[in-house]
Amino acid sequence: MLTIYRKELLSFFGSLLGYLVIGFFLFLNGLFLFVLEGPYNIPNSGYADVTPFFTLTPWVLLFLIPAITMRMVSEERKLGTLEILFTKPISVFDLIVGKWLAAITLIIVALIPTLVYVFIVQSHIQTSSTFDWGSTLGSYFGVLFLASAYSAIGIFTSALSTNQLVSFVLSVTICFLLYYGVEGMSQWLDQNYWISYIGMESHYKSISRGVIDTRDLIYFMSVTAIFWLFTHAKITQLKNQ
Repeated sequence: MLTIYRKELLSFFGSLLGYLVIGFFLFLNGLFLFVLEGPYNIPNSGYADVTPFFTLTPWVLLFLIPAITMRMVSEERKLGTLEILFTKPISVFDLIVGKWLAAITLIIVALIPTLVYVFIVQSHIQTSSTFDWGSTLGSYFGVLFLASAYSAIGIFTSALSTNQLVSFVLSVTICFLLYYGVEGMSQWLDQNYWISYIGMESHYKSISRGVIDTRDLIYFMSVTAIFWLFTHAKITQLKNQ
């Protein structure tokens, strides 16, 4: 597992890929949060919090994480290096989790500079106001759990095809349906609670309130584990061919 993890990290930070991902993430967030007029602009929101950042981030990650993960297995299949890995003393589970951990690590590195947003907003709060640290911390946990599920989905779709573009489109589609599609269906069906509970958005918003509910954690861990199992089944199939 650690061998795969180090290999993927080296591919990220040994080339421009990792730096481009981090730079794009920070640039896009900074543009929407502080420059462009709109619902995500923090200075114009009238509220002393970073809620716009945590509202925007799931949509940025919806495209960014599939872009990170689309090559993880598909490139191995295309270059024939996946067959070489099968000859090594590395289990399929180690292969999947090592790649998943590398994707999560890259997202964590990209999130660290965003703490600047928090301190900028906190420093401009009047003495009569109070910054909601609980909600902010909960939102960061929510982003990490959301990134965990997105990454597992992205690695699964990467295993389905040798074409990275196909993997990217499939990943974006599945992530979109699970994050927003289920919630949209819930609203269409007169806000049916049980349908809404299947989607990621309701659980993400729940964690973002600052209260860590075990049901939300179990949900995200279950989605991640399910797509690990799907990926394991697919790679095992490739291994036995």
